[in-house]
Amino acid sequence: MSRSYHALAFTDAVLAAQARYGSRAAVERYHRAHDAPAPRRTAVGVRAPTPEARPGTGDLLSRLERQFLSELDGFYLATVSETGWPYVQFRGGPAGFIRTPDEHTIAWADFRGNRQYISMGNLALEGRAAMIFMDYARQTRLKVYGWASVHDIHAPRPGGHRRPDTGAAHTRPQDPAMVGTSLAVPGYPGRVEREVRVDVMAYDWNCPQHITPRYTVDELGQQLDPFLNRVSELEEMNRVLRTEIDRLRDGRSTPAPEGGEST
Repeated sequence: MSRSYHALAFTDAVLAAQARYGSRAAVERYHRAHDAPAPRRTAVGVRAPTPEARPGTGDLLSRLERQFLSELDGFYLATVSETGWPYVQFRGGPAGFIRTPDEHTIAWADFRGNRQYISMGNLALEGRAAMIFMDYARQTRLKVYGWASVHDIHAPRPGGHRRPDTGAAHTRPQDPAMVGTSLAVPGYPGRVEREVRVDVMAYDWNCPQHITPRYTVDELGQQLDPFLNRVSELEEMNRVLRTEIDRLRDGRSTPAPEGGEST
């Protein structure tokens, strides 16, 4: 766990819960060992001038995180509405639709879905977001905090822009030809409506406890192909043997090899 993650996640209320349930001592030992800074707090909808809010000041994504993200076909995105209620949405696409342009940034092509735009509406007022990236097959989980910004391919309708000093994601239209081409995934029929970029503030790899392994069709195919090939070989052997048994039952001789004698 990074110091940035400790600072953002472990608020006073969280520390009180740790004390109540008996894990506070272990957390404090880790906190002292890593010299984590005290948490900085901001009101919903207000981007305070804290180190956590400045672009490029969060945790750096290593090659491990970037490779992990590039292989996923979906993740969970949490945003907060103006009423204070959280909203969690699954965002999906083909493997490769999640990109890391640099060690500070996670970006993805946002494909057209049911067109409710709840996450997009929330991000228009509050740019803070949390994400959970899952690899069920390997029982691996990566949790991320960050500031999200939305970049529409086409100009949004009136009202789509918000002042950047509110802490909200500033929706910026981009060249449709350039963005649409760069975000498109060959062979995938989904329509790209926008790009979402997250300036990573903190992340943490979670333990594999209670993650039930689940596999995609492709992952199952990779594991099952050798067995299916072997089944095909055995079925062919069985067919040849049955043919030979039928010949013997009928009293027919087995064709002799060239230059040999029949039986």
